[in-house]
Amino acid sequence: MRINDHQPLPPYVANEARYDKMPFRRCGKSGILLPQISLGLWHNFGHNADFKNARHILRQAFDYGITHFDLANNYGPPYGSAEENFGRIMEKDFRPYRDELIISTKAGWDMWPGPYGNLGSRKYLIASLDQSLKRMGLDYVDIFYHHRPDPETPLEETMGALDHIVRSGKALYVGISQYSAEDTLRASQLLKEMGTPLLIHQPRYSMFDRWVENGLLDVLGDEGIGSIAFSPLEQGVLTDKYLKGIPEDSRVAKDGRYLKKEQLSDEVIAKVKALNEIAKKRGQSLAQMAIAWLLKDERVTTVLVGVSKAEQLADNVKALDNIRFSKEELDAIESILRNK
Repeated sequence: MRINDHQPLPPYVANEARYDKMPFRRCGKSGILLPQISLGLWHNFGHNADFKNARHILRQAFDYGITHFDLANNYGPPYGSAEENFGRIMEKDFRPYRDELIISTKAGWDMWPGPYGNLGSRKYLIASLDQSLKRMGLDYVDIFYHHRPDPETPLEETMGALDHIVRSGKALYVGISQYSAEDTLRASQLLKEMGTPLLIHQPRYSMFDRWVENGLLDVLGDEGIGSIAFSPLEQGVLTDKYLKGIPEDSRVAKDGRYLKKEQLSDEVIAKVKALNEIAKKRGQSLAQMAIAWLLKDERVTTVLVGVSKAEQLADNVKALDNIRFSKEELDAIESILRNK
């Protein structure tokens, strides 16, 4: 069911000072600059969400200078609904600003029944992007990602599909997500041979999930590929939300698919409390420090945040006021994370 938005917001005019404070980083060795914070539409933008609130968040994001909105074919729920709602907001608010935006979408997870609606075949990727463009009312996206590795489909086929998508004008750039260091290197080399460079990698990365440090960041740096870190707050663990127990309105209480109660062990909460004390001394919230900690590495182009309220977005953006760490701070954080 489509969400009710009978109480429309006033006509949108973007903040003239939107680029005054947002810092941008070059994405690898490309011509693209990305804001150091990008907005993901994974949650809170589907048909189960408050459309007016979603629209308000997107408006505020652009007013802050956040030019990158990240989607995927299966974001919702239901699948496709985040793209549909974004398309409605695009038409209402952002059509005059299209050329100031980087809009991305992805395909790789299950989207429709049968053998052609999942993983990494040429048929699935091209068909999925066609559907995404219709839902969003766009002629092209700026970045199209393969959303996850496919161990069965030859990488040559998947990368060939991405190359075709760029050459057909349906995407300006391509990316991959959650690929290993080895497969990222192979993907990059294949795309270079085809003449369509790999722009960006979207890995899961946070203080509590550091797999990218075991080779992937080195490949990205060597190959000139940008990166956009998702789940920087570990589904809310790296905030002050769970310091005094599990709130009734929290995601873990309402929806255990992405964060389970057993992940909030006494050991984890003890680490979170210790990290929170360091954040306080820095004059930051724990969420702000967790974002800043990722951005300390120049190979991280941008951090992808997801919010349910405009106030959360405002808090996240304030992380950019201080992304520098002293050696003492880094050593203290490392000691906590490694539980020494």
